[in-house]
Amino acid sequence: MMSTLKSEFLKTLSERGFVHQCTDLDGLDARLSDGPVAAYIGFDATADSLHVGSLVQIMALRWLQKSGHKPVVLIGGGTTQIGDPSFRDASRPLLDDEQIARNAAGLKQVFSRYLTFGDGPTDAVMVDNAVWLDPLRYLPFLRDFGTHFTINRMLSFDSVRQRLEREQPLTLLEFNYMVLQAFDFLKLSRHHGCVLQMGGSDQWGNIVNGIELARRIDQRPLFGLTTPLLTTSTGAKMGKTASGAVWLNAEKLSAYAFWQFWRNTEDDDVARFLRLFTELPLDEVHRLGQLKGSEINEAKRVLAHEATRLAHGEDAALDAADTARRTFEEGENASGLPSLDLMRSQLDDGVTVAQLLVLAGLSSSKSEARRLVANGGARLNGHVVQDTDARIGTADLADGTLKLTVGKKRHVLVRADA
Repeated sequence: MMSTLKSEFLKTLSERGFVHQCTDLDGLDARLSDGPVAAYIGFDATADSLHVGSLVQIMALRWLQKSGHKPVVLIGGGTTQIGDPSFRDASRPLLDDEQIARNAAGLKQVFSRYLTFGDGPTDAVMVDNAVWLDPLRYLPFLRDFGTHFTINRMLSFDSVRQRLEREQPLTLLEFNYMVLQAFDFLKLSRHHGCVLQMGGSDQWGNIVNGIELARRIDQRPLFGLTTPLLTTSTGAKMGKTASGAVWLNAEKLSAYAFWQFWRNTEDDDVARFLRLFTELPLDEVHRLGQLKGSEINEAKRVLAHEATRLAHGEDAALDAADTARRTFEEGENASGLPSLDLMRSQLDDGVTVAQLLVLAGLSSSKSEARRLVANGGARLNGHVVQDTDARIGTADLADGTLKLTVGKKRHVLVRADA
């Protein structure tokens, strides 16, 4: 496929592993070769930040702009009121308007670091589908657009069929989601000139619906492209760790913790992640991906630096690397580590090691913490923990802090608050 592609954008995406499915690859390649194309990806405002599970989509938009095309970021202020049911076992919790607005504001912070926004032909724009979905009158909408969707076809999509096969309820509200997403594509093609919708492979059915709707109503040729849904080499879902989601906003996860996430990448994932989550030339990616044994740590540090630089800036990436160096090579209690602040009243009563591990996000439960300690995997100020029920008090915090460590690379500073 790569040898026949002409457009810079599709060549880049194909070479770096972004392409999973495309509705008309040759047609899209020709359209991209003709001049700037507007393309969009939608992000529902279900949280006030995105996590690294969304980075494939964000990087696709970044490569789109770097290739001379126009990214359109669609914030789903309207569709968030329903929640995308795709490949989920249960309905999403319904959010109120105030929470959706707060979440949308948080999402906007992310994109400003990856894309250049403005009024130019290839400058990114951000739109909210609440602008056209909120004012819709239900009956006229059903009359004008509902006739273009058959229940037979909607039930055939994997995202719906699998939910029903598992005998999990699918509400009428959720069933409308794919119709509204198709309507989004139609509106964006009319008012922003979008000819391409991108998304994860779980969005294939929704994207195809939008293409079909535009063809039926406007006789407008549109395209769809999906990226693979990523898991790590161990089978874990990308963007999730034992201590929670790896958020892209510094308010929810420090730049150091973000850097450390990438530094801890499994050996088998390094080359793939360098292709997807950095802008390094592919020959350099290949060189780094060939490193073996302890030398692969060089590749992991490069991955951590490049990914953190894009998300948080060059200074934050350098500071994170320096914190890691001082912590691991010099053994310092570096101030850039993730921290847990406890009230002095809690410490006066004493907190067990098991509780501390859970509060610090280093264990998901007390039972996991006990197994960790039993295997010699936890340390306090460099000393191996022997007893999960041992109580930590104010006197244990040297200079007001205590370093809690799991394994060789996960550290949290415990501090006494007022």
